[in-house]
Amino acid sequence: MHYHYDGGWVELICGSMFSGKTEELIRRLVRAEIAKQKIQVFKPALDHRYHISKVSSHNGSHFKAQVVQNAAEILELIEEDTDVIGIDEVQFFEPNVVSVCQTLADNQRRVILAGLDMDFRGEPFGPMPLLMAVAEQVNKLQAICMVCGSLANRTQRLIDGRPANYSDPVIMVGASEVYEARCRKHHEVPGHLLPSCHSVQSEESPI
Repeated sequence: MHYHYDGGWVELICGSMFSGKTEELIRRLVRAEIAKQKIQVFKPALDHRYHISKVSSHNGSHFKAQVVQNAAEILELIEEDTDVIGIDEVQFFEPNVVSVCQTLADNQRRVILAGLDMDFRGEPFGPMPLLMAVAEQVNKLQAICMVCGSLANRTQRLIDGRPANYSDPVIMVGASEVYEARCRKHHEVPGHLLPSCHSVQSEESPI
């Protein structure tokens, strides 16, 4: 059964690189634009690929955006009659981006977010776990593994053709990195020590 709802909400589009996150964000923004809704789009200053004043997908789609230095700046820039807020590369923002999105939604705005759910190590990226928890809608997209062609949900960082080490920083500004989408089987992170099954079981509470 469909229920009418006139409040705000948060939508999160996530997945690995090359999974179509920004493309899907732009698709939803264009539909809102067709519906004659007032839209504002934001991106972190850290993301300087393609166009500085636009969010851009790998397939060449664009949508005008404002560059911000931090999440709090978004609240300062929101105009009174804005209906829809889009935020791309949301994983690069500090933890308070969660409260910013909550505030926007509480003020009856539709908030559409796109970002990487995991870093190159295969671990949760920045504020993404909390955003996934508070969002009304979460869509997790998959790419295609560049090794075997199966569905991919991880991002492989390569430096000089070799997998980046676990000890490398999550964000490497200015580094000559290459990224690929990989499946679980072919995602490589040298130096990443996974806990043994025994140690995981020992931490669980007895039933």
